[in-house]
Amino acid sequence: MCRNIKTLFNFEPAVTDDEIEAAALQYVRKISGFVQPSKANEEAFHRAVLEITEVSRRLMDSLVTNSEPRNREVEIERARERNAKRFGVKATEE
Repeated sequence: MCRNIKTLFNFEPAVTDDEIEAAALQYVRKISGFVQPSKANEEAFHRAVLEITEVSRRLMDSLVTNSEPRNREVEIERARERNAKRFGVKATEE
C-alpha cells in the first residue's frame, strides 16, 4: 500500500472531502504509475480519481465504530516518533 495514503476514518474533526480526494489521487497515481497522465489518459485518470473519491466518501459516511475518535495531533506525533526510530532522526527535528 502507498505510504502516502493515510487512515481517514474515526478522526475528530471528521475527514474532509479534500482529504478523501487527496487519498483517491494518491491511489490512482500508485496503481496507474502516473504522477501526471498523458493527454491520451487524462480523462480516464481524472474519472478514476472522481469515482474513487465518491466511493470513499460513501464508505466513510457508512462506517460505524464504538471507539473514541482519534486525535490528529496525537497521530502526527506518533508518526514522527516511528519515523525517528526508523530513520534515526530525533522526533522533534523536521
